[in-house]
Amino acid sequence: MLIQMLAFYLFAFLVIASAVMVITAKNPVHSVLWLILAFFNAAGLMVLVGAEFIAMLLVVVYVGAVAVLFLFVVMMLDIDFAELRAGFVRNFPLGLVVALILLAELVLGLGAYKIGAIQLGEPSGVGAPRMGESNIESLGALLYSKYLFLFETAGIILLVAMVGAIVLTHRPPKTLRGHQNITKQNSRRPEDATVMKRPEVGQGVEL
Repeated sequence: MLIQMLAFYLFAFLVIASAVMVITAKNPVHSVLWLILAFFNAAGLMVLVGAEFIAMLLVVVYVGAVAVLFLFVVMMLDIDFAELRAGFVRNFPLGLVVALILLAELVLGLGAYKIGAIQLGEPSGVGAPRMGESNIESLGALLYSKYLFLFETAGIILLVAMVGAIVLTHRPPKTLRGHQNITKQNSRRPEDATVMKRPEVGQGVEL
């Protein structure tokens, strides 16, 4: 019990500290790295509460795909930090208004939670964890039984979206000036390569 409590406080402190560093770091690459650290510690918190599937999703999806994508995009972009600071100052009033709105929603949500939870109906027990099985086994049995059609449909939609993105961004290679075709050069015959001409006086060379 003591080890779990110490692990919880450690992961929670690192998540909060990493989130603060994401906002305060001046270098965008460092911000993305701090974000990856926050995701790892959030996955540790999920493991502590017994949600190992969500922890795996955080590591595989967010760290392995989203955060790495952010990192590559930030590193490949030529970021003008002076223009970035100017945009921050220009949009600061709008950001402050959005922050106040989110704060008001948070306060209202906490007040509504203290008053009482909304009754959404009685659970049917279909999605309850199976006895003697982990969360991942129960979730897999539910996905591939009751929600199999929806799960497969989501996979097809993601596949179509991936293929569409590849088609939209694909550009056929342009023939560059001076591009060498090695196969064409090797199959060329000597009589086709050069033609001997006898130019008359005052005329140029015919190619």
